Amino acid sequence: MALPDYEGWACFVAVADGGSFTAAAAALGLSKASVSKAVTRLEASLGITLLHRSSRVVAVSTAGAGLLEEARAMVAAATAATEAARGDRLDLAGPIRLAAPMSFGIKVLGPVVAAFLERHPAVEIDLLLSDARNDPIAEGIDLTLRIAPLADSSLLARTIAPVAGSVIASPSYLEKHGTPRHPLDLARHRLIGYGHRQRAMPLHFSRKGEEATVMPTGPLFTNNGDVMVPIIVAGGGIAVLPDFIAADELAAGTVVPILTDWSLPQSHLHLLSPPSRLRPARVRAFSDHLVDTLKLSCSGANERYAMLHKG
Repeated sequence: MALPDYEGWACFVAVADGGSFTAAAAALGLSKASVSKAVTRLEASLGITLLHRSSRVVAVSTAGAGLLEEARAMVAAATAATEAARGDRLDLAGPIRLAAPMSFGIKVLGPVVAAFLERHPAVEIDLLLSDARNDPIAEGIDLTLRIAPLADSSLLARTIAPVAGSVIASPSYLEKHGTPRHPLDLARHRLIGYGHRQRAMPLHFSRKGEEATVMPTGPLFTNNGDVMVPIIVAGGGIAVLPDFIAADELAAGTVVPILTDWSLPQSHLHLLSPPSRLRPARVRAFSDHLVDTLKLSCSGANERYAMLHKG
């Protein structure tokens, strides 16, 4: 049985991701001719065309598109195996791509990332903040932090800690409009929604066997929690938010938790990574650092949540 043409597959992936042979050559540290020759050799051995070439553009063929994800996985596994073998003998060095939710990244991740970089100055972290759900494998992301229920997938997942959340409003809003005593009372209030109006997420509450579901009514629908905070502080409505987003305002008393005798579904912070368990030493070390550090951070937030909701 012939061995896989690892060089050919790596060059094919680099061209597909870079959009040209020139970009692939720069990324791989090879000549353009070497990359072209490697891809041509691979195509000949497979008996298919992976890339359509013209004088101005290179496009992945239908056959190539069908093989691209597996090719990326093959190249990633080979790279990880090489770096894992070297990792125990070398100082941690090289790039790490980390994706995280926008608000969580802004509020929490700065000191966590800084501490790791201080300890490992040869590591380079590419931090991608977005509230959109990414595809770690397709986008070449090493680690992804996510606060959401996990769908079934091939991704490896580590659950770090629960994330506390509260129903909050400003004292001025409650003085003017009254304090809801039951979740169904929220239907008569300005309840800010997470998501677009057409698909805003319903809020599910429970208490000693009793359940209640409420749909947000506006006046604002948004996919980012940070923008809700100044509106709530100004008396513009009520919202359900993770405590880390409004931690300063809760501590200062400019917003207060309500309906504290009711529970919301428990959210958790997860760390996701591509399915290969062979990862570079720097990625393994950063993964452990994130889990250990963020577990302590979330634990502190949950203790503050318990104090806020006591009684």
